[in-house]
Amino acid sequence: MQMTFEPQHTQARILCCMCGTPIAPNPSNMCVNCIRGQVDITDGIPKQLTIFHCGHCGRYLQPPDSWIYAELESRELLTYCLKRLKGLNKVKLVDASFVYTEPHSRRLKVKVTVQQEVFTSTILQQVFVCEYIVGNQQCKDCAASFTEHTWTAVVQVRQKAEHKRTFLFLEQQILKHQAHLHTIKIQEMPEGIDFFFGHRSHANKFVDFLQAVVPIRYKTSEKLISSDTKSNTHSFNYTFSAEISPVSRDDLVCLPRTVAQHMGGVCPFLICTKVSNVIHLLDANTLQGGEMNAAVFWQNPFRPIAGQRQLVEYIVLDISLLGPTRGKFALADIQVARSRDLGYNDITFYCRTHLGHILKPGDTCLGYDIKAGNFNDADVVAMQGKELPDVILVRKSYPARRKRNRQRAWRIKQLEKEEAPNMRKTDYAKAEEDMEKFLQDLEEDPEYRAGINLYKVPGAEQMISEKKAAKTAMDDEEDNDDGGGDEEEDLPEPELNELIDDMDGMSLQDRQQQQYNNPFGP
Repeated sequence: MQMTFEPQHTQARILCCMCGTPIAPNPSNMCVNCIRGQVDITDGIPKQLTIFHCGHCGRYLQPPDSWIYAELESRELLTYCLKRLKGLNKVKLVDASFVYTEPHSRRLKVKVTVQQEVFTSTILQQVFVCEYIVGNQQCKDCAASFTEHTWTAVVQVRQKAEHKRTFLFLEQQILKHQAHLHTIKIQEMPEGIDFFFGHRSHANKFVDFLQAVVPIRYKTSEKLISSDTKSNTHSFNYTFSAEISPVSRDDLVCLPRTVAQHMGGVCPFLICTKVSNVIHLLDANTLQGGEMNAAVFWQNPFRPIAGQRQLVEYIVLDISLLGPTRGKFALADIQVARSRDLGYNDITFYCRTHLGHILKPGDTCLGYDIKAGNFNDADVVAMQGKELPDVILVRKSYPARRKRNRQRAWRIKQLEKEEAPNMRKTDYAKAEEDMEKFLQDLEEDPEYRAGINLYKVPGAEQMISEKKAAKTAMDDEEDNDDGGGDEEEDLPEPELNELIDDMDGMSLQDRQQQQYNNPFGP
């Protein structure tokens, strides 16, 4: 058997010209440690810098006079920090990342990895840490927000209505979508709210948001403040006057004939069931209706012929379903009597309602007394020659809620706005009444509160559990009494999973404990 010889190849090694360590041959004839000792590729790159942060708006100064917003340890903040390093363009950037620092230390540390060719065909890689000292400096926009008469644009939102529940709903939408971040000041007025902005573009964006939330029309105007003919520069103040539709939720309307024909020939006597960027109308007698956008409404505007202040309380005596349904509504024949007539007379009313799936005998509901109502002829001209119903029911009512001073396990937030000038005691009482009715609407309608943030109050879990335990005990007692006692009304309330934890008043340790207890919560 013939043997084959396979020579073993060994790499030649040389001694480092500086320290004599055996190394693989390279063009510099030096080891890595000696190259690092002889050459510093980070020379000329500062290891400590000062950056400025606005504590009010959370933005960082981008010299010379621009400000950018970036979260801690975000990609935007890392890009901002690297751009502040002078001399980084002379080397090749390989990697960069944040080094953890305490949030209260006012320090940011970035670990940077760079490469550079130091000798012919010899590339050196080096890692260093750059420290950024975060200084406080107020930006121009925040400085202007604390100074009066510095606004550039104002959006004046108005509604010709007897209540302000529409503005309370709009306020919650503004808070949820954070549409008020660029406002300088918010001023409450007798018929609406004024929003002041530092730039015209912010006001334009806010008007676009209003159009997506409520049906409005607006007009713009401008006023010359100063001008420089030499440099051809001018300064203006811009005003956006926005008017919200006067039709609100649960209002009774009588459409003009042209509008009723445009909607498919529906009965002009309709109920407003919902107001968003369109107005939702429904005929309680036939379940017909439709949606009306802002453009159609303002072409032929109309006002409600009755509002929530004209609602009358009724007791359901009998109800029978007819079959047709539309969403959560079902058509039914119903017999009702006014609550104030019980014990005094035997007057009852027979009508048709859309609340067939909601009402049952013994329930309390709110509606409009058309027979005893007094309407202007100009408002109901479309109903001339047609038979009007005696009663139009709007929604279910819960009178037990008004008899008790019930403590809620939730709350809502409000905008920080200045009060309207020359407020009187009656105005404060009216505002409290509107707020209480708005909160009751949120409790009674899950669909209405679905787009609003509800926050837990301290001890909300215990309050809800106690209410559920009391309700269970009461149901058991009623079962034992065989229904002989007075039946307690089942009041609707938001569930615990609909509430959000309020993070404003919590410390860092509380937030960490909350995240540990509920890692997948809001």
